[in-house]
Amino acid sequence: MQSLEHLQNLYATEPIEVALQKTAQLFPGRVKFSSSLGQEDQVLTDIIARNKIGITIFSIDTGRLFNEVYETMEKTEARYKMKYQVFFPQADAVQNMVQERGINLFYDSVENRQTCCGIRKVEPLNRALADADVWITGLRAEQNDHRKSVPMVEWLPEKNMYKINPLLHWSYDEMIGYIKQNNVPYNPLHDKGFISIGCAPCTRAIEPGEDPRAGRWWWEASHKECGLHLVK
Repeated sequence: MQSLEHLQNLYATEPIEVALQKTAQLFPGRVKFSSSLGQEDQVLTDIIARNKIGITIFSIDTGRLFNEVYETMEKTEARYKMKYQVFFPQADAVQNMVQERGINLFYDSVENRQTCCGIRKVEPLNRALADADVWITGLRAEQNDHRKSVPMVEWLPEKNMYKINPLLHWSYDEMIGYIKQNNVPYNPLHDKGFISIGCAPCTRAIEPGEDPRAGRWWWEASHKECGLHLVK
């Protein structure tokens, strides 16, 4: 097993594309990048595809996404001549949840919202990562208070894998600058105030000056996380 210290040093000293390439070489066929097609994820997709890095890119279709997400996926696949691995929630679990709690159960309580996220997002994620040793994400520290304390490289004992956040210290302006400079395809909702985009019923545009995650589950006072990046 590669040491945590070795990977931490790699991402602290090397350009992102070099660090990702070396990670793919250290764990051949066992590195996966989870993309929600957001701006951060589009930056990483461009870096991986442009440099032909052997990292599998996958996405989770919750069944409640904006149509613009699918359009962005199609444009991205065409641009880079690649295909996403797409994972869906278990149909029986979704059906039982809706029958028991209603189609829009997430508005009723934090518990219901977390249940929905667990079925539609967390469980498919766990399946997607079942054969991986390294999980790459597009998390940035600026996104919320919880993510400010996340390390760039960490070992997740409960998943028995490394989690790497290469863009952790990028600013919003750096990210936008990269997208413009490299003409990276991105979700048009970002231009309409949707900074953080999740499921359609659970996402709204934010007002100037609002926290970037304020548009997610805006009706509740929570950590603004679905559970994908919260280690229990």
